[in-house]
Formats: sequence, C-alpha cells, structure tokens
Amino acid sequence: MPRQGPSSNTRRTTRPAAQVEAKGDAPAARRGLPAIESYDDALANLMARVDLERQRQASAVKHAYKLDRMRAILAELKNPQDAVRCVHVAGTKGKGSTCEMTASCLQACGYAVGLYTSPHVVDIRERVRLNRRPITQADFARLARAVAGAAAAVEARHGQATFFEMMTAMAFVYFAEQAVDVAVIEVGLGGLLDCTNVITPEVSAVSLIGFDHTDILGNTLEEIALQKAGIFKPGVPALTIEQPPQALKAMREYAQKIGAPLQVVGEDIEFNFRFEFQGNLGPVARVSLTTERSNFEHVPVPLRGEHQAYNCGLALAVLDKLAERGFNCPEVKVARGLEQVTLPGRFEVIPGSPRLLLDVAHNPESVRALIKAIGAYLQYESLLVIFGCAADKDVDGMLRHLAMGADKVIFTRVEGNARAANPADLQRRYAEISGKSAQTAPSLRAALDLARPAVAREDLVCITGSFYLVGEAKRLQAEAAERAKARPAGRR
Repeated sequence: MPRQGPSSNTRRTTRPAAQVEAKGDAPAARRGLPAIESYDDALANLMARVDLERQRQASAVKHAYKLDRMRAILAELKNPQDAVRCVHVAGTKGKGSTCEMTASCLQACGYAVGLYTSPHVVDIRERVRLNRRPITQADFARLARAVAGAAAAVEARHGQATFFEMMTAMAFVYFAEQAVDVAVIEVGLGGLLDCTNVITPEVSAVSLIGFDHTDILGNTLEEIALQKAGIFKPGVPALTIEQPPQALKAMREYAQKIGAPLQVVGEDIEFNFRFEFQGNLGPVARVSLTTERSNFEHVPVPLRGEHQAYNCGLALAVLDKLAERGFNCPEVKVARGLEQVTLPGRFEVIPGSPRLLLDVAHNPESVRALIKAIGAYLQYESLLVIFGCAADKDVDGMLRHLAMGADKVIFTRVEGNARAANPADLQRRYAEISGKSAQTAPSLRAALDLARPAVAREDLVCITGSFYLVGEAKRLQAEAAERAKARPAGRR
C-alpha cells in the first residue's frame, strides 16, 4: 500500500534544530579548512573544498564521482534522506525547469515542499529552498557546521568531502528537520554516481538527454542515457519525454533490467501541446496530459519556448504518479501552481534601452532552443550576444547554433572560474565554424561597455553560455540599481 500524502491543511511536526547542532568545527583547521562559526565562515569552508562545478571536467576526476563517501557522511547524520519523500529529476536540458514547475504545483496543492537545485544564479542559498524561500543564513551556517563535523568523522577513510556533497547533505538534513511533505531533488551531474542518488524516490524523471560532460558520462548518447537512467529504482515509477531513439532504447533496457516501470510522456502517456497568440505575450504554449487518474487540459506553460512545453508535460506526469502514491493534486490547483513559477536566468527579459535577455543555456540543445525562442517571442532589429562558457562543454555545438541567430557576438569569460573558455579561443573557433567575425572582452563588465555603443534602442542584447555568466550579469544589474538609488534626485 502506498503511503497516504498529508492533507493540504496538515503538516508533520518540525524536528528540533538541536538534533544536528554542532559545537564548531574544531577539526577543520587541521584539515586545511576554515572553521565554521558564522555564515561567512560556512561559505569560506565550502569554497575551500573541491568544487567540480568550477573545475575542468576531465577523466582525471572520474574517481570523484562515487557514493561511498556520501553514504558515510549521511550515516553519521542518521540518514536524513530516508525520512523524506522525494522526486528525483535528471537530464541534460530542462531538469531545473521541470523541478521548479513540479515544486510550485505541489506547493499550490497545499504541501510543504523542499527544493534542491544547482547551480545557483546569484545566492548560494537558492540551492536549498522550502516553499520557494531560500534557507536562512543562520540555518545555512548551522547545517554547514553539522555536516562538516560528519564529514570530518569519515574523511580519514574516504577522503575530503566535496562542495557538492556538503551542499547535498545540508539539503537532506534541512528537509528532514522541516518535515517537508515532499522534496524535489535535481541531479547535479549524470545520475548513477551523482551524490543525490542515495534516495529511493516516489518518482524518478529524466528530461531531454544530449551531449554534455562527455569526459565523465561517456561519448555516446547510449552511455549518457545509462548514466541518467541510473536514478531509476526497482519498483519506482520512472518517467521521461521523447528522446533520441538510441537514448530511449538504452533507458528502456536499463529500466526493464532493474524492474523500474518506465513510461514516456507522449508515447505511453497521452500528451500534446499547442500554441496560441495572446497580445504582447506572443505565442503561449498550452499542454494537455491525460491518464486514468488525471486530466490536465490546455494548461498554460509558464516558461517560454517549445522545449518548456515538454518540461511542463514531464512535471504534470510526475504529479500524476504522485497522485497514484497518495498525493492530492487537483487540476485547478496545479494550474495555479504553474502560474506562480518564476525562474531567474531562464529567458529573463530586463527592460531598458536596449533590452537585456538573460539565459543560462550552456549546451548545444539549450542554445538551439534559446535562439528559436528569441525568434518566436521577441521583436528586435539586431541581436547582439555576449557569450561565455566552460571550456569542457561541447563548445563547437553551441557556437554553431549561436551563429544561426546572432548578428553580433562578443566573447567573454567569468573571472576566477578555472573552467571558463578563453574568449580568444572562442572567437577563433566561431570564425572557423561560421565564417563570421566577433569581438572579445576580458570580463562581462568590459563586454557590456563594448556592447553599448554597438546597439540601438530597438536592438536586443542577450547574455548567455553559463549559469556563472548570467549570475555575474544579475550582480552587475543589482549594483547599477543600488548606484541609481544613491544618486541625488536631480542627477538621475
């Protein structure tokens, strides 16, 4: 019998915070890590650890992707992940959007919802949220201290915990403490060996699969699909959307092998979408998904782009499977939850002269979808793209799609990020691929200075290529807003 979900008016009792309270992190200094007494200390401790998000992904770090250390750390913390009902989402493109839509709908249905995503755009606390609110600085510091203590107890045997392992353990402890009704967990990289893959979820889901992190996940779609399908568990409903044939074949074979009931939205589950024009909003997608339990009919998709219709369909299928396992997800509340979805850095338009468009597209599939969505949703005279990406991505694939839509390109990089590609190298490869010229700038601030005299009022400036570049753009925007506030009224 599946466990019954709580009603929309009930919450389980929150666990006392003292259960994971730690008296400092005395072993930290001996391990070359800052001790944790404050939020700033917690950040310093985390940033001093191996951060595979910012390091170059190469075969030399494959050994870092294993679950023994993660399981040992969680055992020291009394396995908080086992106290939380979860949804687990993997994929190359769209997994973050799928998580956001799923979490927002569950919250609208009356549930207390934890959400763990990565990477963040501006504030590290975005990664761990309760009902869309980031964890407080005080809780962040307290949990970082507790998890650091647990890590110290196992590091002699298993090696030093990574940044992502620490963050993931902190999220599991926080969600268990807060007694969330359900937590939506986004995979960091791959699936099979990702440190989030220590849970037995209520539902597993995989969004669109493509080439990314090939040094770690494999050089073929079949190999990558098997890594993503590694989050499937025996007897646990598994979902995906239409995939390249070789990827879907590999996923179906793996699911059958381990006994995970896999369904494909659009094949095994009835799904369709359509576009309709709504004034200045342009084309708005509406999706329909029908099962024996659910009838989501012509639900508006809150995020722009055809790819978001598929992500929304996957989120609705997740909700349907949760309904099968005791959750109450009425269509009207689900639609209300979708209306409340906001996702910074995903096709985010900032008004001005000219307008800015921020998008975290960071692989060929997402750059292709971005260029297509710009043409469908926005009117402009000329498109100038400021682009920077990680050197270990499928750079040529992204540049090919970029060349299809950009009128002008400025290549740049995020300062201090070891994975960032050299702008001059991007410029050279872009010229070889497209035959077009481009400019370079050493930083985003310099790129914006270079862009301003090159665009007119009706042009569009798009900043894309990585989460870190978009995060830097949002920080610069916030700084500009603060300076504008500080100016005397007569000088604005």
